[in-house]
Amino acid sequence: MNQPAGKPHQLTEVSVLGLGAMGSVLASTLLDAGRSVTVWNRTPGRAPELAARGARVVDSVRAAVTASPVVVACLLDHSSVQATLGPVADALRGRTLVNVTTTTPNESRALASWAADHGIDHLDGAIMAVPAMIGSGTGQIFYSGSRAAYDRLQPTFDLWAASEFHGADAGRAALVDLAMLSGMYQMFTGFFHGAAMVAAMGMSAPEFAARQAPFLAAMTQELAAYAKVIEGGDYTVPGQQSLHFSDLSHLVQASAEEGVDPAPIAAVQTLISREIAAGRGEEGLARVYEGLRAGGAA
Repeated sequence: MNQPAGKPHQLTEVSVLGLGAMGSVLASTLLDAGRSVTVWNRTPGRAPELAARGARVVDSVRAAVTASPVVVACLLDHSSVQATLGPVADALRGRTLVNVTTTTPNESRALASWAADHGIDHLDGAIMAVPAMIGSGTGQIFYSGSRAAYDRLQPTFDLWAASEFHGADAGRAALVDLAMLSGMYQMFTGFFHGAAMVAAMGMSAPEFAARQAPFLAAMTQELAAYAKVIEGGDYTVPGQQSLHFSDLSHLVQASAEEGVDPAPIAAVQTLISREIAAGRGEEGLARVYEGLRAGGAA
């Protein structure tokens, strides 16, 4: 869809590349705040609602990039960012690129290096929210890269979610994001595994969730205590649950006995067993952290 008649040369404050679920809501939130927005999507026809609300819809990346001093990329992955932005590097020169596409830390750093080589001010953004949370005050977005760009654009960023700057290393926002997602997905997988175990006795998943949710909520209160032990580096402090006591062989066995794949809990048991085999069984469970940091080396 092309720019509506009457505004053929309109310049806007922000251009949004990519109108999937997240890109669309980022653009929509800016429009709600009275910002002028240009949008582009690889597949045409994704923006009739945004156009009806005043967004300028263009049919090329170059038109989108040249429309605004700030370009937000919300695409599929790092490869799609490269393919989309590479041909318009010249048009991006002197502009600010905010990439909120999910990438690894090194991919974020590679994009930052590319941007620097082409005279582009770059910020990497990691969105800790689902689309429904954008603009609701409940989400978070981490940023890293150009501090000047962050300071200048923070009022815009805060329209989307609580903003947090993590430093000049462009990979830091992605690293914090993925580390937090690691905990979330392993928690969900733990729930799935437990639900599969009790299904053998006829307990429904909703019944199990009603029991599991408050228990997990209570257990998250232990994170601060574990963090304090890790920061202190002394895993022999009295009062910690020892690795010997934390042995999960019985849990692995029970899972197998119920015909449920023990892989999720077996992975945790492998970490515990490795520390015990290294002679650290009397140390606290948090000692697993050191094994993970060492990459598995004893």
